[in-house]
Amino acid sequence: MTNIYSLAVEGVQKLIPYKAGKPIEELERELGISNIVKLASNENPLGIGEKAKVAIQNAIADLALYPDGSGFHLKNTLANKYAVTPDQITLGNGSNEILELVARAFLTPENEVIFSQHAFAVYPIVTQAVGAKAVVTPAINYGHDLLGMLEKITSKTRLVFIANPNNPTGTLLKQEAIEHFIDMLPQHVICVLDEAYFEFVSQTESVDSVSWLQKFPNLIITRTFSKAYGLAGLRVGYSLSSVEIADLLNRVRQPFNNNSLALVAAQAALNDVEHVRATVENNAAGMKQLTDGFAELGLDWIPSAGNFVSVDLDQQGTPIYEKLLRKGVIVRPVDVYEMPTFLRISIGTPAENAKFLTALKEVLSNV
Repeated sequence: MTNIYSLAVEGVQKLIPYKAGKPIEELERELGISNIVKLASNENPLGIGEKAKVAIQNAIADLALYPDGSGFHLKNTLANKYAVTPDQITLGNGSNEILELVARAFLTPENEVIFSQHAFAVYPIVTQAVGAKAVVTPAINYGHDLLGMLEKITSKTRLVFIANPNNPTGTLLKQEAIEHFIDMLPQHVICVLDEAYFEFVSQTESVDSVSWLQKFPNLIITRTFSKAYGLAGLRVGYSLSSVEIADLLNRVRQPFNNNSLALVAAQAALNDVEHVRATVENNAAGMKQLTDGFAELGLDWIPSAGNFVSVDLDQQGTPIYEKLLRKGVIVRPVDVYEMPTFLRISIGTPAENAKFLTALKEVLSNV
């Protein structure tokens, strides 16, 4: 009998799928507990904004119709916000899909892809899925070593992934360093600058990457509505790039990859300045709440510019994660990122953060 797995392409045969954070409903089924706090997937603890809710309600009547496959209104709203043209924008089913589209459009098994140790797990997944070679550069203080990445470039290199801020470490690269890095790239290398968490970066540290599109035709910026905008369940992401790159990405993009509710909610969310401001303020206060709690427990952490923080437990993190589950708290073990003693904690509401810290103190006191 034929082994079905042997029929798949080689990269897929050996691929380990991305493992998402444990859903609340799953933990409820497993342990029969309630009042669960989920701080595992970097979601917005304030939820969806009011403007997006109204937009969704108004769009329900037309759900029997296909969505606008071009995303005309969302693209135009994004174009006005970032002073680009609509034909520089590609819409994705989350920014994850954009990363996959980039891999499908530009990679073959003869190509190499460079990304950092401790960088987002989707980079190796999309690389391996198309049979390209992953070149992982050692991190410096859990962040990107840009000079080390430049040294790894060869004639076979086609893509470089840079996450800023990086997930799961939260490390942030300075504007001058990234701009110099992209400027040093050969013309045959495309830089994917993953900015899924850029809304959480302080004004003094923020990187104005969009302005670089005019001088770097090999730059792709990816962003998402899943984090600061609170639309993770609707899956909307986008990229900003040259017109030529956007044209190529849209050739491999599936028709109707964004549903009608996602399109109108994202457009409304872009204009909901108050909701984003409240989200960022909650994040800053929550980050202090958690890191103050870590300090009281004598724990180290990686300073983070995102809406999460990775704490070093100085022991294996997965057993602590499992004990926290039994107390109704879901966080994220990061063994897959070669960080076995860490847990990544998403910033929640003050009450959620407090419940986590109490549970963590109880668990650690019984280890």
